[in-house]
Amino acid sequence: MTSILYVEDDLEIGEWVKKELEAEGYLVHWYVSDEGVEQSILEADIAILDVMLPGIDGFTLGKRIKDKKENIPIMMLTARTAVDDKVYGLQFADDYVTKPFHPKELLARVDVLLRRFEHSPTDSIQIDYLTVFPKRYQIINENTGEEIILSGKQHKIFFYLVRHLNQILTKEQIYEGIWNEPYIEGDKTLMVHMRHLREKIEQNPSKPAIIQTIRGIGYRVKA
Repeated sequence: MTSILYVEDDLEIGEWVKKELEAEGYLVHWYVSDEGVEQSILEADIAILDVMLPGIDGFTLGKRIKDKKENIPIMMLTARTAVDDKVYGLQFADDYVTKPFHPKELLARVDVLLRRFEHSPTDSIQIDYLTVFPKRYQIINENTGEEIILSGKQHKIFFYLVRHLNQILTKEQIYEGIWNEPYIEGDKTLMVHMRHLREKIEQNPSKPAIIQTIRGIGYRVKA
């Protein structure tokens, strides 16, 4: 069953949208704020977010969801019609629906987004002796048949590199993409996490074959 993560603080609208979605056979996890949302992100197939929320706004929440699960489609629902708001929202979101809207329009847009994302990214990627499943955020060591479990930052770094497969990324790009703050020259944080990551995924961490160091530039995962 397709799972929808829905965040809307207006109880009347929330009940109405949830009812319409469930009538179409969707499993809906409805929240009135960002509190508790994180537990539903990984299992969700699509996220529908109101912009004006108590606490953090829908734009901020949407970015956090994309950081955690890049391949989830996000639809923004809002009464704000300013072009600047739409342009800002579409920098990370995949659709933008202004209120009021008809339930048939909402359902049609949900269906379009789900079909669009059905075909990306690739189900699995072979990287040396690793089989990587980007949709499931899973890594299998084909030599042992075992799943490799990474810690939070290791996980984010590895899948950030996988999302940019075959591209050389600078230390600055990786750091700012993972920590969401400016990189300070000389900071060893990324290097430490990279060393621990390689200890888990490389057969010989001192001679890495999965995460290549491009001297003077940064790193690359090459398939």
